[in-house]
Amino acid sequence: MNHFLKDKTVLITGASNGLGAELARQVAAQGAHTILTARSTEKLASLTTQIQADFGVISTYHKMDMTNFAEIEEVAGKLANTNIDVLVNCAGFGIFEEAVTTDFGTVERMFDTNVLGLMRLTQLVLPKMLAREAGHIINIASQAGKIATPKSSAYSATKFAVLGYSNALRMEVKTSNIHVTTVNPGPIATNFFDIADASGDYLKNVGFLVLKPEDVAAKTVAIMGKNKREINLPFAMNIISRLYQVMPRVIEFFGKSAFGKK
Repeated sequence: MNHFLKDKTVLITGASNGLGAELARQVAAQGAHTILTARSTEKLASLTTQIQADFGVISTYHKMDMTNFAEIEEVAGKLANTNIDVLVNCAGFGIFEEAVTTDFGTVERMFDTNVLGLMRLTQLVLPKMLAREAGHIINIASQAGKIATPKSSAYSATKFAVLGYSNALRMEVKTSNIHVTTVNPGPIATNFFDIADASGDYLKNVGFLVLKPEDVAAKTVAIMGKNKREINLPFAMNIISRLYQVMPRVIEFFGKSAFGKK
């Protein structure tokens, strides 16, 4: 039980399904009020109704496409008088394809969604947190931001960017009692892979490394309000990513077969 969340307000992007939706349910179960955003208003409406009925908290939603900066600014304007205690930047997508053949329009949408939209929303939410000297920003990154692998050049680049942004931001807001946490999961069994891996083979190939969204959400919710730098999942991938920092050539050599499972 995370008592910090009682009567707090949590804003979650990409909340219409997958990890975002699970995070919404779990913070509501802890007594937090939720503000949910995504592109699909139909799914958001259903989820907010469910949350209010099941947990008796206030739950609202806004249509927000993370590639549409005007829309992000519009939603932020509507929330100008709301004290957001926790911002969870969860929206994101990826495509597993070789760098040479990846459509550049797709690369741009990936950066807009995973990086630039995240940065713009954070920039708009942050001033009130700074004024109150309280808040927690949680950015859902990826183990792909620790180790780049074949067929994930653009996606890995976006997640490396999220980690770099988060690391700098953490130092900037440290004296204002605002926490910045990155959550770096490996593959999660969600509909993310419906887009990322059209073949459907990747999750089968990585087997025991696949995470359940319920477990990732639980670990994320548990650290809300706490000064936690990172959550790295699963344990095996975290160990490999740490080793990669000190001996990248060795890990790339021995990890060739594992890296090529996409």
